[in-house]
Amino acid sequence: MDLLQNIDKNNLPKHLAIIMDGNGRWAKQQGLLRAFGHESGTKSVKIIIETCARLGIANLTLYAFSTENWNRPKLEVDTLMKILIKSLKKELTTLQSNNIKLNTIGNLEKMPQSAQKELLDVIEKTKDNTKMTLTLALSYGSREEIINVVKNISNKVKNNIISIDSIDDSIINEHLYTQNLPDVDLLIRTSGEHRISNFLLWQIAYAELYFTDVLWPDFKEQNLYEAIISYQKRERRFGKTSEQIK
Repeated sequence: MDLLQNIDKNNLPKHLAIIMDGNGRWAKQQGLLRAFGHESGTKSVKIIIETCARLGIANLTLYAFSTENWNRPKLEVDTLMKILIKSLKKELTTLQSNNIKLNTIGNLEKMPQSAQKELLDVIEKTKDNTKMTLTLALSYGSREEIINVVKNISNKVKNNIISIDSIDDSIINEHLYTQNLPDVDLLIRTSGEHRISNFLLWQIAYAELYFTDVLWPDFKEQNLYEAIISYQKRERRFGKTSEQIK
């Protein structure tokens, strides 16, 4: 049964974020090296990006590489960077044909020069696309992001650019990596893990969380539809009562 017919196109998350987890375990189950899991995971990335564009989801953010991932074995990190560069070159046509703009968040200075160059090239070539914004979280950690926010705002207070009393949600939002994105409505994590792993901690304050046991390389259209249907069945109160919402 195709679950697409059960989705309300008028109640889609404006911002969908995904923690793509389980590549390594998927490879292990197949008796393969972890690199094959990461390579296979790129197929799911392509499917989910295209599916979100077709549905009409305006913002999709994928947790591609965390600040903590730099602590993995060098061979695996190098492999992930090569896969990233290869995927960016390969999928530029997909982004253009689907009118998708590429965006990145994270400490990109830590990335290899070759990866930075490819990223900036695709970002430049897709900057005028308007159907969907695809954000790749690369060398990203939410705590590091928040520390940077505190430093930047403190420096502006010190230099009398802003006053302490003016600091509110909007001021903080303006200093986040995601300043041009709305808050996350739906966060999906694959592979059966039930944690956030330092991802968009400020931005998911009122997000609906969806956890699935499906490993990322096996996560396809129908799995995404299930997550969205679950999201649409929930009552989003934002601190209010059910009666107030109704």
